[in-house]
Amino acid sequence: MRLAVIPARGGSKRIPRKNIRPFAGRPMVAWSIDTALKSGCFDRVIVSTDDAEIAAVAQAAGASVPFMRPPELSDDHTGTIAVVAHAVQWHLDAGLAPQQVCCLYATAPFVQAADLQRGLALLESTGAHYAFSVTSYAFPIQRAIRLTADGRVAMVDPSQFNTRSQDLEEAFHDAGQFYWGQAGAWLQGLRIFSPDAVPVQLPRHRVQDIDTAEDWERAEWMWRAMQPGAGST
Repeated sequence: MRLAVIPARGGSKRIPRKNIRPFAGRPMVAWSIDTALKSGCFDRVIVSTDDAEIAAVAQAAGASVPFMRPPELSDDHTGTIAVVAHAVQWHLDAGLAPQQVCCLYATAPFVQAADLQRGLALLESTGAHYAFSVTSYAFPIQRAIRLTADGRVAMVDPSQFNTRSQDLEEAFHDAGQFYWGQAGAWLQGLRIFSPDAVPVQLPRHRVQDIDTAEDWERAEWMWRAMQPGAGST
C-alpha cells in the first residue's frame, strides 16, 4: 500500500489558517491533494489534522481524514517524522500495511505529479530509506556573510574570499515539498537528511517555502508568472 500523508494542523502562527487560506482560487491544501490524486502514486491520500474545518476542506477536495491528530502531535515543536509515523501506525493498527509513504506538505502549490512519480521511482530503484525534493542555492553558500552585533558584516568562511564562484561546489537545500520514505524508516524515526536518502532535484523557479506573509506574496507572483500567456503582450 502506498500512502500520502499531508500534515495540516490548525495552529499556524505566522500565516493564520494558511493551510486552507485561498491561493489562486482554492484552499491551499487542495493543491497538494489534487496533485497527489492525479499522480497515480497512491492507494490512499490522507490529511493529518487536529482541526475540524481543515478536515472538512480536505474531504471536500478528495482526501480522506480517517482520524484527528492528537494534541501532543499538534504543537509548534512536533516534527514531520513523528506526525507521519503516527499516521503509519494508525494504518497498521487498522489492519492496513503501508509500504511506501509520502509526506506531502499542505503548502506546496507548485508540486507536480511527475515529481512525485520520480520520487517513488528513485525510492524503489535505489533501496534508500527516503527520497525527497531538493533544489540548488542561487548563490554559493561558501561566500555567505553574516551581520555582526556592531552593524558590520563578516564572512561566514573568510578562507573563501578569493575563491571564484564557479570553482565552488554547488550546494542544495530541502525544497519543502515532499518526502517519500519506507514505512519502516518513518516508524523508526530515521533521519531524512542522511546518506540513506536520495535527492529529487527541482528547478529553483518551482520552489517557494511559504512561512511568512512575504513568502505568500512571492508565491502568488510565481503562480501568476507560470500561467499560460503570462509573458505575452
